Amino acid sequence: QTRSLLGVFEEDAAAISNYINQLFQAMHRIYDAQNELSAATHLTSKLLKEYEKQRFPLGGDDEVMTSTLQQFAKVIDELSSCHAVLSTQLADAMMFPITQFKERDLKEILTLKEVFQIASNDHDAAITRYSRLSKRKENEKIKAEVTEDVYTSRKKQHQTMMHYFCALNTLQYKKKISLLEPLLGYMQAQISFFKMGSENLTDQLEEFLTNIGTSVQNVRREMDCEVENMQQTIEDLEVASDPLYLPDPDPTKFPAHRNLTRKAGYLNARNKTGLVSSSWERQFYFTQGGNLMSQARGDVAGGLVMDIDNCSVMAVDCEDRRYCFQITSFDGKKSSILQAESKKDYEEWICTINNISKQIYLSENPEEIAARVNQSALEAVTPSPSFQQRHESMRPAVQTRPPAARTSSTGSLGSDSTALSALSLDSLVAPDTPIQFDIISPVSEDLPGQAKSSGQSGRRTNPFGESGGSKPETEDSILHQLFIVRFLGSMEVKSDESPDVVYETMRQILAARAIHNVFRMTESHLLVTCDCLKLIDPQTQVTRLRFPLPNVVLYATHQENKRLFGFVLRTSGGRVESHQTSICYIFESNNEGEKICDSVGLAKQIAFHAELDRKASEKQKEIDRVKEKQQKELNKQKQIEKDLEEQSRLIAASSRSNQSSTEGQFVVLSSSQSEDSDLGEDGKKKRESE
Repeated sequence: QTRSLLGVFEEDAAAISNYINQLFQAMHRIYDAQNELSAATHLTSKLLKEYEKQRFPLGGDDEVMTSTLQQFAKVIDELSSCHAVLSTQLADAMMFPITQFKERDLKEILTLKEVFQIASNDHDAAITRYSRLSKRKENEKIKAEVTEDVYTSRKKQHQTMMHYFCALNTLQYKKKISLLEPLLGYMQAQISFFKMGSENLTDQLEEFLTNIGTSVQNVRREMDCEVENMQQTIEDLEVASDPLYLPDPDPTKFPAHRNLTRKAGYLNARNKTGLVSSSWERQFYFTQGGNLMSQARGDVAGGLVMDIDNCSVMAVDCEDRRYCFQITSFDGKKSSILQAESKKDYEEWICTINNISKQIYLSENPEEIAARVNQSALEAVTPSPSFQQRHESMRPAVQTRPPAARTSSTGSLGSDSTALSALSLDSLVAPDTPIQFDIISPVSEDLPGQAKSSGQSGRRTNPFGESGGSKPETEDSILHQLFIVRFLGSMEVKSDESPDVVYETMRQILAARAIHNVFRMTESHLLVTCDCLKLIDPQTQVTRLRFPLPNVVLYATHQENKRLFGFVLRTSGGRVESHQTSICYIFESNNEGEKICDSVGLAKQIAFHAELDRKASEKQKEIDRVKEKQQKELNKQKQIEKDLEEQSRLIAASSRSNQSSTEGQFVVLSSSQSEDSDLGEDGKKKRESE
């Protein structure tokens, strides 16, 4: 609006300059050519008559000025046939005021315009350098230099702008003076030249000229008073605006407003120029109802950037720039990455877009409703129960009804099941349970069995996403579905039998994010297979977390906001091996919460049928092994019987051969005994040895 108004003033100044140049040329003809005084005076009279036809954007409806100039035109037209005014008198009384206005005042406007443009360009360049400051590699010297540059350029631009605006406002008064003083000097020169003896100069004309002189003095005094007031205003503004020259003011002195439903200001927008390259463009952004608009410098009106009803906004890290956030439309098809100038603007933009996405702006008092919603979010966190309440909740025989405040806060999230009315919220989520807002590996110090059961111990994650030659676990999986999710938080729960556990965890995590101003969310790819759920880094493709599918015992989608979903992971942990720990993980997706839950259900069905098929296959293999063992025993028995039969045949044959050899031996033995009796004692020993 300021620049549009400035454009109107500049157009008016250009019109004044154009008109003054013409009037100057006309009066210069009077001064240069006394012989052509009549024609020059007639041209002056003509131009004065055309004043009412001029369309000055700021002063075209001044009837007093128009009537006064018309009267002057009439008088000058009557004097067009008179003698020329002496050159000295014309130079002193007529040419000097208009020349001074043309050469000093109008050129001052042009000079201030150029200085303002240079200061504006310097400020834009300083802001661009400041926006490129690195968040990770902070160099205090460079940061101080850039901050000082922004401070100096902003102060210079502001001061130049105020002096430029002051000169433009003063020009309206000087325009009247520059028009009236030369004419008054011209007429006084005429009167002096004719020594009041001209027939055309009457008492009525003298009274008219006196009134005009008085009016000029009044205008001059009014201009001096206005200039003094503007100078005082400039000094006050310089003192009051000094802290605002800093690009990132102290948040303790200038806190962020979180109940806004309208916001406007300059932002840097990220535009992709290639596959990996991008550029940043600084534009003026503003909200209009449920739309985010932008307007480039010089445009008459703003253009639509995105519909931010039911959108999602989160803080992101982008190209090592600070204060970046991303807006994603409700269908996930369009997103924009913007950068704020300061932390205050950064938080106000995120809170404002969050309030608009809830359609609070449609109510009669949107800021009051936004404050009420934020206050209810502050009260939504589960309060720490007293020592007596904790011990009473541990008694199995006592059934306590949940407090009315908790029931209503849970109902606001869409949980209207009857189970929650009969079950205390303390039996779902443990009081004072810590909430984890970022994705890290499971805490092995507190839950030593979780990492072991999740398959994360004993094997290191390859940072390059390779398996080192081993076969991937999900290579044989039938189901492979990939979803884009953003991790909101996780916390330990006491029960995993009802979807109300997921709803209550969603409520507490969202309320805790609102209280602690946690806007950053880690974006990941969720891979659903028949074996497990994996959270994968979208850039490096490295597995961040792995959840075995048999350990996912419960999963649910928010009943109102379908982008929110969560699941409960049951793991063994603690010092006792049989102790079970349940952790609920909450995510936000691009309107695909139900699809993700359906995919997990389908994966568990496929895994269940695969387990049944595996057990049936193992049973069949066991039966086949028993049959094979029995067949081997039968074959072995047959082989033994065959060996026994063969052995019996060999024994029978051996017995027959032994009988025949015994008879022959008996005959030989008889003959040898007869011979031994003849050999004597030595012969018997020799025979025995043989």
